[in-house]
Amino acid sequence: MPPGAPNPEPEAPAAASTPLWRRLLAYRLLLTLALGTIALDQASKGWINARLPLGTYGPPGAIPVVRGFFNLVHVGNTGAAWSMLTGRSVLLAALAAATLLSIFFWRHALGLRDRVTQVCFGLLCGGIIGNLVDRLLHGHVIDFLDFHFGGYVYPTFNLADSGICVGVLLYLVHSLRQPE
Repeated sequence: MPPGAPNPEPEAPAAASTPLWRRLLAYRLLLTLALGTIALDQASKGWINARLPLGTYGPPGAIPVVRGFFNLVHVGNTGAAWSMLTGRSVLLAALAAATLLSIFFWRHALGLRDRVTQVCFGLLCGGIIGNLVDRLLHGHVIDFLDFHFGGYVYPTFNLADSGICVGVLLYLVHSLRQPE
């Protein structure tokens, strides 16, 4: 081809020529934390499912861990945090799937190759998937961590919820410290 002539075939992007396993390694911390969060969440929910019947809340069935402060219970939540959108499991499952797809498609803009960001999104994605699995298998999310602060009863939650909250909080703090 003469110098200066247009190239009839554009070069393939670098990402397409890089093997999939190599590209996945760039996100290994995110993937490890997400898989760990999912595994711990599902194992803890399986343990609760095997030991307490659904709907166990308070005496005599709840398992007191710290009497008057922390109990293990077994409730089904068809809503989101604090039971928002109760009864809308299909909508919430669709929102969870859309969120995961959005994170995947915007992974470069979100800076997911950064280690701190991978920690944040590993916890977030693991929590989203953990609760999504529940919605698909049971039609509700299994919640079992029940805390009481005097007369205030904190909404019952699970390990996936914790992953989501911690991941979002860490990302907010990181974003404020690293505004670019």
